[in-house]
Amino acid sequence: MTATFTALLLAHLLADFVLQTGAMVRTKGRAGVFALHLALVFATALAALGGAWHLAAAVTAAHAVIDAAKTWALPEAQRGGLAAYLGDQAAHLATLFAAAWWMPGAFAAGLWADHAASILPLYALVAGLIGATLAGAPLIRGLMVPFASGAPADTLPDAGRMIGILERALIFVMVLIGEPAGIGFLIAAKSVLRFDAASRTQYAEYVIIGTLGSFGWAIAVSVLTRHAALPLGFAGGG
Repeated sequence: MTATFTALLLAHLLADFVLQTGAMVRTKGRAGVFALHLALVFATALAALGGAWHLAAAVTAAHAVIDAAKTWALPEAQRGGLAAYLGDQAAHLATLFAAAWWMPGAFAAGLWADHAASILPLYALVAGLIGATLAGAPLIRGLMVPFASGAPADTLPDAGRMIGILERALIFVMVLIGEPAGIGFLIAAKSVLRFDAASRTQYAEYVIIGTLGSFGWAIAVSVLTRHAALPLGFAGGG
């Protein structure tokens, strides 16, 4: 069951956060874009499992129901909020767990079964990296919605999102290699670079909330990934 769930989790993260572009997210209400996203969900699940098309189809159908509810049933003003994002992802994870429980041997019967010892740790690490970095972006964005009045107006387009992704990637690497003390250096470096924010209270509070949320999410996902990958054969740092 663990192998099947790991494969489905990686497929979900690839389809939702790597292969689904920002333009697709914004125009998912169009039938063609919605269908394209579901095709990617099916293809990634089929590829990660190494077969089991009926399970991939069932996961895709469940994904369609969840995404349709968010796209058409939820008011537009609420779709970008933290609650909507967490509810959406929790529903997806629940369906993946149910699918793995329903057909626990799907991965073992697939094309990659003979290479499970090397593939599954890689699956877990890639899933963790995506979860910590790209999946963290909409979560932090939703967290910051109530504090939008403190957002800086004189920044490069999309710079904050990219900074967040890079800092969470660094945290992920530090935790995985067994050097979490490096996170303290990262916090210190960011504090120096953001020193000018101290003169603007609203801006400073906005940056602090965003930074703590970003770091907290990255650390949590990184630690979870490390503990999940170790039983699958990953040899992390000391």
